[in-house]
Amino acid sequence: MQRTSKRLHVEDHSRDVAGMTYVYPVVSRRAGGVSIGINLNPNNACNWRCIYCQVPELKRGTAPVIDLARLEAELRTFLHEILHGNFMREQVPPEARRINDIAFSGNGEPTSAREFEQAVELIGRVKADYDLPEALKLVLITNGSLIERPGVQAGLRRMAALNGEVWFKLDSVTREGRRSINNTSMSLKQVRENLELAAFLCPTWLQTCVFQIDGLPPTQLESDAYLTFIEKFLQGGGLLKGVLLYGLARPSLQPEAPRLTNIGQAWMESFSTKIRALGLAVKLNP
Repeated sequence: MQRTSKRLHVEDHSRDVAGMTYVYPVVSRRAGGVSIGINLNPNNACNWRCIYCQVPELKRGTAPVIDLARLEAELRTFLHEILHGNFMREQVPPEARRINDIAFSGNGEPTSAREFEQAVELIGRVKADYDLPEALKLVLITNGSLIERPGVQAGLRRMAALNGEVWFKLDSVTREGRRSINNTSMSLKQVRENLELAAFLCPTWLQTCVFQIDGLPPTQLESDAYLTFIEKFLQGGGLLKGVLLYGLARPSLQPEAPRLTNIGQAWMESFSTKIRALGLAVKLNP
């Protein structure tokens, strides 16, 4: 495993810090510890293009063929180092020296990998061979656009048995918002159906990134539409663990980057209060 003299911190989610193809460690502000990242998109390809994305040279596309043997070897190597080596002491701040989760979160949409189900199975098998915290989660960070694939659904069922969680991206519920923020034409109907399916198969959180564009926060129309969507989703029997509400932690590497800035704490807390009033937990990371 590649050594580096720099310590990990929340503003650096470099995928190559360990010198591996698929496995990389980060200190996650949302996870509150070390997250072992699984990058199934080392080709920097995604079916969406979110304007706040920190992936360099992001391109439209899908995940490449995954070398499952290499993924397993890398994961075993890193877990051995993090449990028995000097990684935590040398590269992780004292307050974050715990393994919080293993997360499918890379340089594109993880579920675009045809081997997604096999990758979940692989992680479950490897986890069983190590003395890991009982509460260790397996997290899928996804835009939710490919939930209809049978292999993705099978992977989510397996994740649920491995203390898994889905973090389902929902930055806007308006057509204009999804087009301008995520560069997708996915309909709200499809978003709702995919969210319902994800939450049925595996415990699911919404993950929502909120920020200013050209110095302006989301409009009242946007905010109200988001709250109405959640309210109707819950009233219709939809299951959600809560909302992960966060701002910009790292600089965007997309052309829109100069236009993006963080929203003030007061705005974020006010919006959090409105979400909680609907009966959902909120984890806020401004």
